[in-house]
Amino acid sequence: MKLRARAISGGIGKGELLLLDKPFGFLGGVDPSTGRLSHNSGTEGMNLAGKVFAFPSGKGSTVGSYTLLQLKREGKVPAAIINQKAETIVATGAVMASVPMVDSVNLSLLAQGDLVTVDADSGVVEVEGIDESHVVTCIIKFKGKILALKRSDEVSTCKGMWAGVSGYIEKGETPLETAFKEIREEAAIDTPTLIHQTEIQSIRAGSRVWHIHPFLFESPTDRVTIDWEHTEYKWIDPAEADSMSAVPGFVRVLKALL
Repeated sequence: MKLRARAISGGIGKGELLLLDKPFGFLGGVDPSTGRLSHNSGTEGMNLAGKVFAFPSGKGSTVGSYTLLQLKREGKVPAAIINQKAETIVATGAVMASVPMVDSVNLSLLAQGDLVTVDADSGVVEVEGIDESHVVTCIIKFKGKILALKRSDEVSTCKGMWAGVSGYIEKGETPLETAFKEIREEAAIDTPTLIHQTEIQSIRAGSRVWHIHPFLFESPTDRVTIDWEHTEYKWIDPAEADSMSAVPGFVRVLKALL
């Protein structure tokens, strides 16, 4: 999997991913002589030396820039740094210590221990061993309710979970063409009206990233005929989706569309 990024400090670095879910301050957050993170980081005992170090953004004193430089002198510097949003302290430290650094990366698509290459010259983050799939998810409305389908044991993924009408985008098809095709096949609704579509929602699930193309349709009827991919269906209030055992990204897609 390759992710586009904004280059902050040039160079190329590769290593195992060390991922934090909170902003990080180098001053007080790491022991420069060992590279071990302190209790202030929330991941006490982990070591950033030689790792691709990812966290949302920096925080704390400007002295943090010099902590990165000290890590460099001790040979304990990270192989690269990834942020969602870079701030001056970390960016300055990365430049001073010649650590490749990028930002504008969706950290939810990364996982602890991933093998990652950061090419800060080209603005690319590459994650090994991750498959990507482009699919459509269609939310179908009828008189304020939405259609939920329970996936059968015959499908390859997310068995027994609730979902909208969904399917892989085949080569040569546009996402909208796939959407209409899947609605006909999975719900036997022939004349749905397209109400809205929104930007792609990318979801990480294990070693796969699903790039979901969301569509909202209005159905002319509440009569549904399901195919082999599902065992049952029901029309629900959108708020009910939060408490259902749903496929990854279903609630996120629903909220993006509604």
